[in-house]
Amino acid sequence: MRKLLARTERVKSIDIHPTEPWILASLYNGKVFVWDYETQSQVKTFEICDLPVRAAKFVARKSWIITGSDDLQIRVFNYNTHEKVIGFESHQDYIRALAVHPTQPYVISASDDMSIKLWDWDKKWQNIQMFEGHQYFVMGLAFNPKDTNTFASASLDKTVKVWNLGSSVPNFTLEGHEKGVNCVEYYHGNDKPYLISGADDLSVRIWDYQNNNCVQKLSGHTQNVISAGFHPSMPLIYTGSEDGSIRLYNSNSYRVESVLNYGLGRIWAAAVSGRDNVIAFGADEGIIVLGLGGDEPSVTMDNSGRVIWSKQSDIQSTNIKTASDSTLVDGERLPLVVKDLGNCEIYPQMIQHSPNGRFVVVCGDGEYIIYTALAWRNKSFGSGLEFAWAQNSADYAVRDSSTSIKLYRSFKERPADSYPDLSNLGYAAEEIFGGSLLAIRSVGGTLNLHDWESGQLVRRIDVAAKLVYWSDNSELFSVVTEDSFFVLRYVSSAFANAENIGSEGVEDAVEFIAEIQEKVASGCWIGSCFIYTNSSNRLNYLVGDQTFTIAHFSSSMKLLGYVARDNRVYLADKDLSIVSYSLPLAIIEYQTAILRCEFDLAAEMLPSIPLELRPKLARFLEAEGLKDLAIEVTTDVEQQFDLSISLSKLDLACQLAEQSNAEAKWRTVADLALKLFRFDVAEKCLLNAKDYNSLLMLYSSSGNLEGLSKLKTLASEAEMDRLEFISSFLSRKPSDCLDLLVKTNHLPEASLFARTYLPSKIPDVVNLWKNSLSKSNKEKAAQSLADPTEYANLFGNYSQSLEAEKLASSINSSRIDSKEYSKHINDLGRNLIQEIIDNPQLLAGASKPVTNEEPVVVSNKQNSIEAESPVIVEQPAEDAEAQKPNNKKKNKKKA
Repeated sequence: MRKLLARTERVKSIDIHPTEPWILASLYNGKVFVWDYETQSQVKTFEICDLPVRAAKFVARKSWIITGSDDLQIRVFNYNTHEKVIGFESHQDYIRALAVHPTQPYVISASDDMSIKLWDWDKKWQNIQMFEGHQYFVMGLAFNPKDTNTFASASLDKTVKVWNLGSSVPNFTLEGHEKGVNCVEYYHGNDKPYLISGADDLSVRIWDYQNNNCVQKLSGHTQNVISAGFHPSMPLIYTGSEDGSIRLYNSNSYRVESVLNYGLGRIWAAAVSGRDNVIAFGADEGIIVLGLGGDEPSVTMDNSGRVIWSKQSDIQSTNIKTASDSTLVDGERLPLVVKDLGNCEIYPQMIQHSPNGRFVVVCGDGEYIIYTALAWRNKSFGSGLEFAWAQNSADYAVRDSSTSIKLYRSFKERPADSYPDLSNLGYAAEEIFGGSLLAIRSVGGTLNLHDWESGQLVRRIDVAAKLVYWSDNSELFSVVTEDSFFVLRYVSSAFANAENIGSEGVEDAVEFIAEIQEKVASGCWIGSCFIYTNSSNRLNYLVGDQTFTIAHFSSSMKLLGYVARDNRVYLADKDLSIVSYSLPLAIIEYQTAILRCEFDLAAEMLPSIPLELRPKLARFLEAEGLKDLAIEVTTDVEQQFDLSISLSKLDLACQLAEQSNAEAKWRTVADLALKLFRFDVAEKCLLNAKDYNSLLMLYSSSGNLEGLSKLKTLASEAEMDRLEFISSFLSRKPSDCLDLLVKTNHLPEASLFARTYLPSKIPDVVNLWKNSLSKSNKEKAAQSLADPTEYANLFGNYSQSLEAEKLASSINSSRIDSKEYSKHINDLGRNLIQEIIDNPQLLAGASKPVTNEEPVVVSNKQNSIEAESPVIVEQPAEDAEAQKPNNKKKNKKKA
C-alpha cells in the first residue's frame, strides 16, 4: 500500500526515523528533506552545499541528522532547531555511506578514497580509528544488529568485508560477485547469521557470515542492483535497481512475491522500518514509501479466553484467566503471563481457532498447517490459497485454485463427487469464508453461499463481501462490505424443503434484516447481538437495527471475542496489548426482548441485571421511545429527573429536586409547573431556586399582594434593591419605596418619587438632598433646590396633592375582587386632585365605597396624584433668602 509518493530531484540516500513517521532524503542537488509519510507533507529542509549529498542518517537520541557530501564534509544538524552542530572535512574523496552505532557515540563513514573512518562525537568528533583494505570505492556500510561491535562494508572491488571496531584489518572477506558491490545489510532475526548484498552483476546474494559462503543468489533485475535488505519483522527481502524496479522476495522460500515499478527512474537508495512495516525508496525523480501487511495482528482467541498469536514465526499464547477480576478495568491493558508455544514452519499471515477451540490453523505462503491448540503439535497441513472452518462440525475447506474448493472432514479430504458444485466451480473464486454455510466471493463481487454437506448453492447474493460473521445458533449472519454491513437470517428449513434449486439458489433461504452504514474492521456475534469495531476506532454493538457505542480507541483494535464467563469483550492492538470492556449478556438479552416486544420476558430478566448497569438500559429504552419503562428501570437520579421532566411527572420531579436541592433543578421543575398551571408548585420551586425575578412575574401577574410582600423581604435580604423597590411599589407601599431610595442614597430619585406619590414627604427628602450636596461641596446646587413649605407658589396644587395623598391611601387600602372589575374600570382614569378641587368635602366623605379584595392601583398620571416634579432652581446662593415669601426684598422670578 502506497503511503507517500513525492516528486523531487535525484535522491542519493534515504533513512527512516525510528519513532517518528519521517523519511530523510538527501539529494544530488545538495539539499536534504524530511517528509512525513502519514500527512504526506514536507516538514523540514536543509541547504547542505552545492554538490551531491550521497549519505544522510538520523541520530534520534541526539535529535540530529548527519550528512556526507561530495565536498568531503561531514555535517551535523539539530533537526528540531535547524542549528548546525558541526562540520568538518573527513575524507579525501566523495563520501558514499554513513552508519550510526545503535548504542555508542560512533559514526562510521565510507569514501571513494577506499577508506572507512570511525568518529566519536563525545570526543569532539575525533577520528579514533581507520579501516583500510578495500581496493576500490567503498559504497555501503552496516552494523551487525546482533553484535554491534562488528560491521560490514561493500565495495566496487567486488567484495564484502566484515570488520571489528577494535581492529583496523577485516575479519574476513566474502567474494563471489562478478562486479562491484553497491550495498550490504544484515538479517535482523536471531535464527539466521545472514548478510545480503547487491551488485553491478545484476544479482543479489545471501551470505552466511559464520561459514563465509553464499547460500542463495537472487536474480531478476536487468540493471545494477543498488539497494537490498531484509525486512526486520516480515519474511521479506527487498531490492532496488537502476532498472527502476523494486522486487520483493520471500526470505524463507526466496520466491518472488511482487515486482513494482512506479516510474520514478533509477532506484538509488532504500530504507526499512519494522515499527510501521514501511519501506522507502529513493529514485531519480522522487521517493516512494510503501506500507506492507495489515494493521491487524495475527492473533486468535477461543471461547474460553485462550489467546494465541505469532511474532514472525514464533508462536506465543496466554490465558485471560490469569488476570484477576480486580484487574479487569475497562480499557486498561491486562497483565498477562505469556508462554512460548513453539515455532511455525511458515510465516503466519492468518491464524484462527477452530470453532471448538481444540485446533489452530496457520496460513501463509500458499500453505496451511493445523496445530493442536494446547500442545502445538502438527495435526495436518497442505497447500491452499485460503482456509475456512465449518461452524458446528470438524469440516473445513481449502481454496485450491480460483475454480476449485476442497472439503475436509476429520482432517481427511472428502471425495470430490460428494460436493460436485464446489470441486468444479462455475465461476472464479476470489476468497472463502467459514461459518454455517461456506461463503465464496466470486471475482465479479458476488457472494455465493454453499451447503457444507452437499456443496449445493443455497443462495447467491449480489454483494462484494469482505468478511462474513455467523452467530452461534447458525441463524443470523452479517456480511461486511467496503462501506457498510448487512444483517441476514438463514432459514435452513427453506433450503432443506426446496424441491428445485435454481441458478440463484433458494430465494427464501436468506432473509434481509438490516443494513448499517458503518465500515466494520472486526466483529463477532453474542447471541442475537453483533459486536464490532469500526474504521472510526469505536467498539459498537448492534441489537435489532440499533447500534450502541461501548468505547472509543485512539488506535485501531482487533476484536478477539466475547467470554461469557467474564461478561467481557476482549480486543488486541497491533502490539498485542490486550484490553477488555464489560458487556453483560443479560443486557443484550433484555434489549433483544424489548425489540421483540416481549415485555413480560424483559421484566423477568430485569432483576438479574446489576443496578449499576440499569442507566445504560434506560438510555436504550428512552431511544426506543419507552420513557415510562426507562424511568422505572434507571437507578441514576439525574437520568430519572430528566425523564420525569420529559414525561411531565411533576410530583416525582419535585421530589427528586428536593433530594438534590440544586437550584438548576428547582428552576427546571418550576418551568414545568408553570406549563401545567400548577402555580403553587411553581412558587415553591422558584423560592427554592431563589429565582426572585420569576417570582415577581408570578406574583404580579396573579395579583398576589402577600407574595409581593414576602418577595420584598427576600429581596431585601438578598440586597436586590431594584427588586425590593418594584415589589414594594406593586404592594401599594410607596413609603417603603421612598425609604429604600433614601437608604441607597438615591436622593434625587427619592425627591421626585415623593413629589409624585408622597408629597407630604417632600420637605424631609429635599432637606436630605441639600445636606448631601453640601457635604460634597456643591453649595450652589443645594441652594437651588426649592422646598414646597417655603416656596408653595412654585408647586401647583400642592395643598390639593396633600389631600389627594390621603384619599389615595384610603383607596389603596381597599381590595376589589376581579369579578367587580367592570364596575371599577373607570377608576383607572380618576383625577383625584381635580375631584378634590371640584368637591372639597370629598376627602371627609371618603371615596366611593369599595368592598371587595383587589386594591386600586394609583399611578402618577391616571390616578389622583397628578402633580409636578420638584423644581430645581438655578440661582445664586446669596439670593436664596430674598426668595422667601415673607422677605421684605423684592421677589425675583424663579428660573
